[in-house]
Amino acid sequence: SHTKGLKYITKTVWILSLVSLFTDAASEMLYPIMPIYLQSIGFSIVLIGILEGVAEATAGLSKGYFGRLSDVNGKRVPFVQLGYALSAISKPMMAIFVFPLWIFFARTIDRFGKGIRTGARDALLSDEATFETKGRIFGFHRGMDTLGAVIGPSLALVYLYFYPESYKTLFFIAFIPGLLAVISSFYLKEKKNTPSRSFKSVPVFSFLYFWKKSPLQYRRLVSGLLVFALVNSSDVFLLLKAKQSGLSDTLVIGVYIFYNLIYAITSFPMGKMADKFGLRTIFLLGLLLFVFVYLGMSITTNVYVIVGLFFMYGVYAAATEGISKAWITNLSEKSETATAIGTYAGLQSICMMIASTLTGYVWYRFGSSLAFGVTAGITLLVVLYLLVFTKAVGMNPDSYRDKKGI
Repeated sequence: SHTKGLKYITKTVWILSLVSLFTDAASEMLYPIMPIYLQSIGFSIVLIGILEGVAEATAGLSKGYFGRLSDVNGKRVPFVQLGYALSAISKPMMAIFVFPLWIFFARTIDRFGKGIRTGARDALLSDEATFETKGRIFGFHRGMDTLGAVIGPSLALVYLYFYPESYKTLFFIAFIPGLLAVISSFYLKEKKNTPSRSFKSVPVFSFLYFWKKSPLQYRRLVSGLLVFALVNSSDVFLLLKAKQSGLSDTLVIGVYIFYNLIYAITSFPMGKMADKFGLRTIFLLGLLLFVFVYLGMSITTNVYVIVGLFFMYGVYAAATEGISKAWITNLSEKSETATAIGTYAGLQSICMMIASTLTGYVWYRFGSSLAFGVTAGITLLVVLYLLVFTKAVGMNPDSYRDKKGI
């Protein structure tokens, strides 16, 4: 009976989930050591900040563009394959070249890969789901993806325990799961009904025109999500707070792995709950958890409380990440899924980049309590806005504007 419960996880969903797991294991293996490595080859904190900013902006703008390109050409698989290949290649590049310009180039290629694949991959996932299984399928994919974020840093910790400070080799090791991801992606097949026609290009910012003609419900939802993204700063700030509260470096990475583990384990159950009780309901509950975590972080320095908050933070991520994408795909025409996701993901990357800068500034000027408090307050307003201005989705297919696309 167990397999019967998972029969809607199709071969395509499995492959995409494994590809994401391998890629995430490779990226996250380097995530905790990246700042240390960059400092060891002479990067200043300011330069690291600029590097991350440029990399994220690149990924952001390219998500919208390549999502549109995928929709216009009716192709998904090549975008997924190329996107993951670029991310895999970037890993050893980081170790071979130590000139700042090359590091910028390698890091940007990695993010660019993410930009190329995001819209097309999520459109593929959406196509594999029915109205009733959207939350589960996105939840399953997020869970597998995040499992990579547990495996990666864990391997890095074990490796650095035996070979402290030999960071370079780690970049080469990270190439292995990256390569496995690329190999797996070649098992993906394009849907039968894809017309083979000559390749069409699209204007660079054409995805922004999509915004003008997109459904009202889509714009209302995405507007709320973007305001949230403007205060949803990098997890690095939560880890910094954990460190300031007296956790050692190893324990800080441990807490990060723990958060990802909770996120990975709860993603699929949260997706199932969203299919049962409505995507909007579970998403808003997730945002309320976020408010609670940030309020808690603003007032506590107790190590046990902080670990508890990271547990809740994992559940928040599981209740919002995949579910927001499932919600968005339900509000857009089937032929524009990649554009709808890409436009949102692109604008979100840029907002989150601004968020980290703003949070860093408020923290620096007024301390972490205010930084976290402001984030919690604004998020609460977003919850109220979404309650008032968005319709319940999930549950009842008739609430949709477009029944053809489901």
